[in-house]
Amino acid sequence: MENSNNNPANASDKPGSRRRRKRKPTKALARIPQLPRSQTRSPFTALTPLSDDQIEDIHIASMRLLEEQGIEVMGELALQKFRQAGADVSETGLVRMDRELVMQTIQTAPSSFDWKPRNPLNTIHVGGNAINFGLVSGAPNVHDSINGRRSGNIEDYKKLIKLGQHFNAIHFFGNQALAPTDLPANSRHLDTSYYNLVLADKPMLATGIGGGRARDAVALNAIAKGLSLEQIQDVPTVMTNININSPRKLDDSMAYGAMQMAMLGQPTVVTPFTLMGAMTPATMAAALVQQNAEALLGIALVQLTRPGVPVVYGAFTSNVDMRSGAPAFGTPENALANIASGQLARRYQLPYRTSACNASNATDSQATWETQMALWGAVMGHGNLIYHAAGWLEGGLVASFEKLVQDCEMLQHMTSMLQPIKINLEEIGLEAMQEVGPGGHFFGCEHTMQRFKTAFYEPMLSDWQNHENWQQAGAKDATARATDLWQKALHEYEEPAMDADVREALESYVAKRKETIAGDEPVLEPTSDTELYTT
Repeated sequence: MENSNNNPANASDKPGSRRRRKRKPTKALARIPQLPRSQTRSPFTALTPLSDDQIEDIHIASMRLLEEQGIEVMGELALQKFRQAGADVSETGLVRMDRELVMQTIQTAPSSFDWKPRNPLNTIHVGGNAINFGLVSGAPNVHDSINGRRSGNIEDYKKLIKLGQHFNAIHFFGNQALAPTDLPANSRHLDTSYYNLVLADKPMLATGIGGGRARDAVALNAIAKGLSLEQIQDVPTVMTNININSPRKLDDSMAYGAMQMAMLGQPTVVTPFTLMGAMTPATMAAALVQQNAEALLGIALVQLTRPGVPVVYGAFTSNVDMRSGAPAFGTPENALANIASGQLARRYQLPYRTSACNASNATDSQATWETQMALWGAVMGHGNLIYHAAGWLEGGLVASFEKLVQDCEMLQHMTSMLQPIKINLEEIGLEAMQEVGPGGHFFGCEHTMQRFKTAFYEPMLSDWQNHENWQQAGAKDATARATDLWQKALHEYEEPAMDADVREALESYVAKRKETIAGDEPVLEPTSDTELYTT
């Protein structure tokens, strides 16, 4: 039986309860300096490590892979879509598609779309030169310097969502910021979606493992927006990410989750998880070809289910340590793959998802440089959705509170660097140069006094004190300061407004669905066009 303390329908943070009262920050303490919430865009042309001829070589090889070797697809309902479209489907579920069919199918997908959460002010654009940073997702464990490493749980999940809501550098939430292993596996998606909607109002992804979970996520988001399932089909509101099981296998739960999202008009990210040397041959060329073929087949399934529904080209290509077989992230190969995959996404006129990850076991220099390497590749490759940009540690096995804060500082640096440079006579300031004259300084001149508060980026984590002052303040390194900062951020956090009747409707849906599931995994059955899979 589920613990009532973890059940949103019985939670003590309902409207009217004491726990729901917003805490106000102490007036004596300055709030954490942040850049304002805004849509980040890159003013730079995307890098192109591959020539046009090389991109075409990858395309042709991908088409050959789809035509000659194919990709195994599990799930009869997905196989039916491919058969009806004219693909060659074997008795074992191996799907082969000729290049004309592939290209004809994927071209119905839009090149960009607006992702609209319950708060329209937090709408983000997906496509073009838009850059959006996402919170860590999927980690089974959590760590902070106060409580140490522990299994994922719903209380830490809620803290991560609050931090993701509070920090303006975070644009969206991933499938699950943390796996709350203290909740039943078959219904925890209801809890996480509920808290994403109640504790935050930014765009969210939801678990799309099977049609039932996908439909629950859409239904809850529809309630939060005051829409019916029919009405929300015209509004991209909630997204899911599915993975191709590289090499060349799409399982039924992923296929059905994507198909359900498509039938309800919601976007899906199709992401092969390819590690060079383990899940692909040990070359960049082979990895990009295999990734491309796998992504295009998944995208084709989404478009065969509902032509024109938004879909995102996902890429997660890195390499392994060939001595141990352990996954590596933030490597030169990973950074290059992040850039090159953007070229492939643009080749097919599709939005692009990538990641900024690391393989470090601690919030240390390795974690920083590997994340920074991957992040530069993602941004310079015009990654429209950059997953795991804040909080990822241990190759995705841990969501770290300190790493989240350090990453948000890095994301603010990146966002500030992407702002266009102003060049005009007022900015050039020839009058200020004349006022100061040779050998002087500009601290007190009028030009500086007009700008000193906003002239430069103000860090929230970096410490620019001299050594003596730093020692007197406690001699805290960046990790120790990050520990202080995430606690301060939770203190500053303010829960976004939600009407009491909407919250009650969400709680009612969660409670009823938990009764329906009753401890068993959902059974998927087709019903109608708008409810392709129900439980």
